[in-house]
Amino acid sequence: MNEITIQNEQKIIVIPAKNLEEINHPKCLKVAAYCRVSTDQEEQESSYEAQISYYTEKINRNSEWQMAGIFADEGISGTQAKKRPEFLKMIRLCRQRKIDLILTKSLSRFARNTVDSLNYIRELKSLGIAVCFEKENINTLETDTEMMLTIMSCFAQAESESISKNVSWGIRQSFKNGNVPMQYARLLGYRKGADGNAEIVPDEAEIVREIFRRYLDGASLNQIAQTLNSRGLTTKGNNSPYRKEVVQRILTNEKYTGDALLQKTYVTDCITKKSRKNNGELPMYLVKNHHDPIISRTDFNRVQEEMARRSAKRVIADKIAKGEQGKYSAKYALSELLVCGECGANYRRVTWTAKGFKEIKWRCINRIQYGKRKCHCSPTIDEELLHRAIMDAINEFCEVKDEIANALRESVREVLNPNQNGSIQAAQQRIDELARNIDELIKLATVPENSESAMRDIEKFSEEMKSLREFIENEKAKQSATQQNSAELNAVLERLEREDFTLTEFDDVAARQLIEKITVESKDTITVTFKGGFEVRKELNGD
Repeated sequence: MNEITIQNEQKIIVIPAKNLEEINHPKCLKVAAYCRVSTDQEEQESSYEAQISYYTEKINRNSEWQMAGIFADEGISGTQAKKRPEFLKMIRLCRQRKIDLILTKSLSRFARNTVDSLNYIRELKSLGIAVCFEKENINTLETDTEMMLTIMSCFAQAESESISKNVSWGIRQSFKNGNVPMQYARLLGYRKGADGNAEIVPDEAEIVREIFRRYLDGASLNQIAQTLNSRGLTTKGNNSPYRKEVVQRILTNEKYTGDALLQKTYVTDCITKKSRKNNGELPMYLVKNHHDPIISRTDFNRVQEEMARRSAKRVIADKIAKGEQGKYSAKYALSELLVCGECGANYRRVTWTAKGFKEIKWRCINRIQYGKRKCHCSPTIDEELLHRAIMDAINEFCEVKDEIANALRESVREVLNPNQNGSIQAAQQRIDELARNIDELIKLATVPENSESAMRDIEKFSEEMKSLREFIENEKAKQSATQQNSAELNAVLERLEREDFTLTEFDDVAARQLIEKITVESKDTITVTFKGGFEVRKELNGD
């Protein structure tokens, strides 16, 4: 230590600088190590254990080092620090000055995200804490390391992106081969069987069937969730109460039909790990009949159609018109079923108060919203009379179900008979013949003396082809409608065999299960159309 005297008897004492080695490597450095493996595969576990053992021995062997901890994240990606709890714990201890030096195998073990890597290294450097990367032979407290760190961090991130692409490619190849990853921990109704394949869990499967059944019976997503919660049931996986979003995911999960649709979502990049719904950006793979179904494809498709129908009904009141019937109502079945015979709009339940008494009536929505401008003569219907007429129609339907079944079979035979299919085939053959004739006529039309006659024949044959195509289209539409109606009516008849629908009082659930629509013909008459097309006309009276 030197002393310098200057004018006015001021003295300056020079305190010599310490050796840089003493600053960077004081005695009893508190040394920690950070270890990480990229996956949780079995072959990586040995690498994970080996890293811990190696650094434990290395730190304890050095007499000038004091063990500050081994921090290890097993089977976790290095692209996001927030998903590495041990790494974050180590950084907290560094901020508390409980660590002087961090040892790690390589920059890619420390972080594969360039931004994260540089930000943490710079923060630690500002705290005077060195990070030593053994593979790259870099000490972050040494001078001229910033550019090298940036380059190496970019290499680490590029390596991670390359690995991610390779993994994604491997997964897609696996999808192409029909390999289905089943998330049993969260998939209600299934578990992994002894043979490694999906196995149905009876109690859970019954809950799934109930959810589908209640939805088709008209219950809303919220109502289904409330019913399950009232029985103390919780979701699979996190044991939380049911919410409408959970119910909706169950209702739209094709795995309950025994199929599996793969790559419904994809990760946009390996750094943010953000997942996005696949709307056609990438191919999807449908594996049919992969496992035993809990729900029939028919019921599953009916649920999807019902979801689309309810969603389409969510329109604002001032846009209500024919075909646009307002928001779906799960509370009253008749809000969905009762339609005006004049304008086609739905009826709405209203409460009238007269002389201190309340009366429940049903009125056409167009009449309520617009008066007589859009609906002139629709009647107001008393709810009690309406319920009684509908109840009578259901009981009558149940009584003649056998006759309906016979009529249904006869109708299907008539529409789908071989002669009808033969007519369609004959029409198609005639179209093919006309097409060949037209090709020949086009060649003739190039000769001037034949052009006028050829063009007349081409026009005549084209008109015939148009008529034949319309015939085929109409016949196929008729067959399709008959098949759909017969399937719906069959489902209703099967339900009547299993359950007693004889009513002594009006039941919203029974109405939804059996009835397609109820048309208000006049103030005295309604027509009840059952699923499948069978109709019953009923009088509204107070008898």
